[in-house]
Amino acid sequence: GTYPRILAAIRAASTAMELYDKDSDGAINAAELEAAPGLKAAMATIDSNKDGSVQEEEIVARIGAWQATNIGVMAVKANFTLDGRPLSGAAVTFEPETFLGEDIKAAVGETTSGLSTVTIPKDQRPTKDMPPGLQPGLYRVRHSLKKDGKETIPAKYNTATTLGQEISPDDPAVAGQKVRFDLTTKE
Repeated sequence: GTYPRILAAIRAASTAMELYDKDSDGAINAAELEAAPGLKAAMATIDSNKDGSVQEEEIVARIGAWQATNIGVMAVKANFTLDGRPLSGAAVTFEPETFLGEDIKAAVGETTSGLSTVTIPKDQRPTKDMPPGLQPGLYRVRHSLKKDGKETIPAKYNTATTLGQEISPDDPAVAGQKVRFDLTTKE
């Protein structure tokens, strides 16, 4: 029904404000957005009043927009480079922003020649018949590539990732089939 969906959106938005609005001014500003890569990545679609920050009602409206599409899962192909070269053999995780709650599942993939199709593992899909893909939402994107047991991907793309992506049919990158992450080993 509609009511639980609206409640879920309100709960998520309220939690986001608690987590990231550190100065309690009713907006998650540019500096505060650094802690929420998924939110920051969605500014093109989420910041409806174009003030450069995110208000609670903007998050509620954005979640409502995903819900209104009735899309359960989307197939998304992403492109990955490291220092300008296609990244191969890296594990990629699209981890939902925690404030979205338990219903949005993480999705994983591995890069081959710089490309990866990221999907929720079969045993973690909300329904048995759900096809592969990602649920609409806001994600932190983590990369891992171990050589001889050592992580070769900088923390800013891994444990302390600064990368995010919105998965939604109207996200500019998703709509244009141009979801890409250009990583660099330089600080």
